[in-house]
Amino acid sequence: MSAPVETLAPGAARTYPGRVTNQSAPYRATPRIAAFFDLDKTVIARSSALAFTRPFYAEGLINRRSVLKSTYAQLMFLLTAADHDQVERLRAHVTDMCRGWDVEQINAIVSETLHDIVEPLVFAEAAELIATHRAQGHDVVLISASGIEMVAPIGEMLGVDEVRASRMKVVDGRYAGELEFYCYGDAKAEAMTELAESAGYDLSASYAYSDSVTDLPMLEVVGHPTAVNPDRGLRKQAADRGWPILTFDRPVALSGRLRENRKAIVAASAATGIGVATLGALLYYGWWRRRPMA
Repeated sequence: MSAPVETLAPGAARTYPGRVTNQSAPYRATPRIAAFFDLDKTVIARSSALAFTRPFYAEGLINRRSVLKSTYAQLMFLLTAADHDQVERLRAHVTDMCRGWDVEQINAIVSETLHDIVEPLVFAEAAELIATHRAQGHDVVLISASGIEMVAPIGEMLGVDEVRASRMKVVDGRYAGELEFYCYGDAKAEAMTELAESAGYDLSASYAYSDSVTDLPMLEVVGHPTAVNPDRGLRKQAADRGWPILTFDRPVALSGRLRENRKAIVAASAATGIGVATLGALLYYGWWRRRPMA
C-alpha cells in the first residue's frame, strides 16, 4: 500500500527539515524567480528513455530476449501510475542491469541522435510556456528522475538555465550499478530547495510543472504549482487544492523556435543516471513487439 499523501493548504509551500526556505532567506528587493519543469509527459510527449530505443539497440546495449524475460512484468505499471514500492523495485533492477555500460558510448549515442529523436517530441505548449517564463525574466530549470546524460543535452537543446537529474556512480568510465543521486520524490524537491539557496530563487514566487502524483513534493515546494497532463492521482490532488491543470497535446519540432544563444547546461559526459538504464531495461519492448522474431 502506498504511503498516505500529506495535504497542504492551497498555495502553501512545503518545507524540509534542516533546509533554508525562501521564507527565511535574506530580503531581496528583486527576488529571482524560477520555473521548474518535469521532463517526461510534461515537456516531451513520451518517456525520454523510450525515445532512444532504436539507437541503443543498434549499438548492442539491449538484448531483446533477456530484457523481455526480466522486465515485461514491470512495463505496464511504468507506463501508468506506480506506487513508491514499485518504483523502488524498478530502480534496483535497472541500476544493476546497466552495470558495465560504457559512459562515453552512451553520451555519443545521445549526442548523435538527440535532435532527430527528441526534437519532434517536444510539446509546442511547453516550448511556448518556457518562452513566456524567459520573457518574464524567470530562470527555467529542467528537473527529472531520468539520467543526467539524457536530460542535460535535452535541457541544452531547450535553452534552459539549469538541469537536475539522476546520477549513477561511474568507475573507470563505466556504470557501477549504483546511484549517487536519484532525482525522485522528496529528493527532487530537496534538489530544488538547494538550487534555490545557491541561486537566490524565491520559491514562494516560483513555478513548477509536472504530470505525476509522485512529483507532489516538487509541486508543493513552490508557490505556483501546475499539473500538466496529470495522472489520476495528481488530477485529484490538483482539483482538491485548486491548482491549475493544463493539457499539452501538440508535439512539434523545435526548429526555429529556440533562441540562437543557448546556454550550456551540464556536460553529459560528467555524470550518468537511471534514465539510460530504464531505457535498456524496460522500454524498447514497445518497438520490438511490432517486429518479427529473429
